[in-house]
Amino acid sequence: MGRKLYVGNLPYEVGESELQALFGQAGNVESVRIIRDAATGRARGFAFVEMTTDEEAQKATQQFDQHKMSGRALTVNEARPMAQRTGGGGGGFRGGRDHGGSGDDGARRQREPRW
Repeated sequence: MGRKLYVGNLPYEVGESELQALFGQAGNVESVRIIRDAATGRARGFAFVEMTTDEEAQKATQQFDQHKMSGRALTVNEARPMAQRTGGGGGGFRGGRDHGGSGDDGARRQREPRW
């Protein structure tokens, strides 16, 4: 098991310091990151907590999965890498890309992937 944990079904009003204190009961907490909406800054209901060791992460998972916080049962498990997104869907023109008339004789520019 890795040291980074996903914590879901989080009450929106919970802050980083509360999670730090809660997970600190299972061991040393390296970091706490509540994920927020980029536009509004509002919590999205999940966070990532990184413990110092794999053993502490496992203990925290066992201790806090289904733990009640403000009437909600937390979901705690090992964080998995984010799935790679494919470039499909959406339709239409994609952002501010130049689609002709650029004077570059139709040559397309190579762009670095944005991940």
